[in-house]
Amino acid sequence: MNMQLIQLLALAGIAIYLILKLRGVLGTREGYEAPRTSTTTPESKRKKFEVIDGGSDLDISDHASEDSDVGRALLAMKKAEPSFSVTEFLQGSKGAYEMILMAFENADLESVRSFLGDEVYDAFSSVVGDRESRGLTVEAEFIGVRETGLMSAGFNPKNNVGEIDVRFVCELSSVVKDKNGKIIEGSETEIKRQRDVWTFSRKMGASDPNWQLVATGE
Repeated sequence: MNMQLIQLLALAGIAIYLILKLRGVLGTREGYEAPRTSTTTPESKRKKFEVIDGGSDLDISDHASEDSDVGRALLAMKKAEPSFSVTEFLQGSKGAYEMILMAFENADLESVRSFLGDEVYDAFSSVVGDRESRGLTVEAEFIGVRETGLMSAGFNPKNNVGEIDVRFVCELSSVVKDKNGKIIEGSETEIKRQRDVWTFSRKMGASDPNWQLVATGE
């Protein structure tokens, strides 16, 4: 065997050794390879959660400054009733607004009696009674709530009663007819925009989940 052949065999042996060594370090990849699992330790995860837990309450800060009187009132409500959500309340208030407003227009206050404070119920009843005594009827169609916003909030720690002012902007069409069915106010084809600020109240932590409308304004 000549010297050149011996050198070639030696180089081939070194190459095979290096290939096997690299395969042991890097492994092989054929077709689909599952993603590598995270090496994050439970301790590092815990630290991240601690930062989040100590941060802002987005359920409040999305609607009011946490350093404001409104923000502090909302926080007190959540402490009195941990399951309370400002976002869910505002979403529900839109449905309550439509239901109560249309019950008032249709002279059907008894259907929403449990959602009305005594003063509001008496005021609404007075208006409905006056219309009926004059033979007037209202025909209204609710188009939808276009805007909703939290205006103010307060909390009384002595009785755990919270109050929230909500601004609504809705669109509806309505007409007032006399006893002969003649339109004396409004238009059946005109859509008008109405703005209201309603105050809802509830004792936080109470078994009854319903908020009551206790004041209205513009």
